[in-house]
Amino acid sequence: MDDFTKKRIMKIMDKYTENAVPEHVKSQIKISYKIRGNQVTLIEERQGFKSDQWVQMPVAQFRLSDNEWKIYWQDSKGKWHFIDDIEPSEDFETQLKIVDEGHNGMFWG
Repeated sequence: MDDFTKKRIMKIMDKYTENAVPEHVKSQIKISYKIRGNQVTLIEERQGFKSDQWVQMPVAQFRLSDNEWKIYWQDSKGKWHFIDDIEPSEDFETQLKIVDEGHNGMFWG
């Protein structure tokens, strides 16, 4: 991912994560992301049970390949799998919207 694309994605994700959680639950849930190479991982964070620690749970991963964004989900063993019923797209925001809307309950549970 080139610097221009990375900065653009960071701007989109910063805005998304800032507005993703309603005010009344922001003390209980956070949404964040990590960028590594050509991958953007969307993460849900919740406070651990009887703990001050926050637990991170990956929600989805976006991968840039051949100028298209593909969406992946993570299984219980931590392995990522391509979601073949979501068409790859050159538009990152389109893919983010699909994940945000849940895609048949796949991402937010």
